[in-house]
Amino acid sequence: MTPKQIKAALGSGLLSFPVTHFDKDGRFAPESYKAHVEWLAGYKAPVLFAAGGTGEFFSLKPDEIPGIVAAAKEVAGETAIVSGCGYGTEMAVDIARSVERVGADGILLLPHYLIDAPQEGLYAHVKKICQSVGIGVMVYNRDNSVLQPDTLARLCDECPNLIGFKDGTGDIGLVRQVTAKMGDRLMYLGGMPTAELFAEAYLGAGFTTYSSAVFNFVPGLANEFYAALRSGDRATCERILNDFFYPFMAIRNRGKGYAVSAVKAGVRLQGFDAGPVRSPLKDLTGAEVEMLDALIGSHKRKA
Repeated sequence: MTPKQIKAALGSGLLSFPVTHFDKDGRFAPESYKAHVEWLAGYKAPVLFAAGGTGEFFSLKPDEIPGIVAAAKEVAGETAIVSGCGYGTEMAVDIARSVERVGADGILLLPHYLIDAPQEGLYAHVKKICQSVGIGVMVYNRDNSVLQPDTLARLCDECPNLIGFKDGTGDIGLVRQVTAKMGDRLMYLGGMPTAELFAEAYLGAGFTTYSSAVFNFVPGLANEFYAALRSGDRATCERILNDFFYPFMAIRNRGKGYAVSAVKAGVRLQGFDAGPVRSPLKDLTGAEVEMLDALIGSHKRKA
């Protein structure tokens, strides 16, 4: 896809980040992963993000990422595939080029490693990565990589393939300033953990969509919530929040890193051999898996 085309796709519906499947020895398991991605693509997600945050990007070796992207592309059909990208500038450039070569439709630039950086440094970082590839680039505002509106404006002026802005700060004041300043120059994506909990606030701030982690294992329910949100059906949103998302939040909050681990457990409960999470994350306990299984209930995949 061209940057313009992936921008349109990103704004056209609910998005998700498939978990990365590992075998019992911790290696990438392509066949199970492809079966899962193919199942998700059948739920009409316009874009899936391979090797993203929920896909344990932070635990992958850089040379594993192109293979994961290629596996997703093999089975995704009309669903576009955006790859995770990150770390320091030079490493991120290498990753961006490697996934472009295997057919990624775009990249999501996750925060750089470890240290805080000034706006001028973030500007140089994002600019170099954008200008290293021809595919579309989304930036992810969170943690130690928070671009201010003026910095974003400069980058948009110099990088035509910078097409998207994902927010994981939860700072509605800042994101509203970004959407007011940048208008339709960017596509805006909510990116808080369990994004449905914040979706109404982000919609009011000018965001059109978000990435749903639970789409990994209850895609039908995730789509139902998204449709209700977009149509203004507040009663349905509140019912699903109370019946599913707030109980899921309680499980997620039982351990650090469970925003990923609980999702991967859900994928396993749906019958996909996704394997364990990689350290430094840990899997849910047996009791917590039982809690999640009960919550999924009627949303279990048919064999």
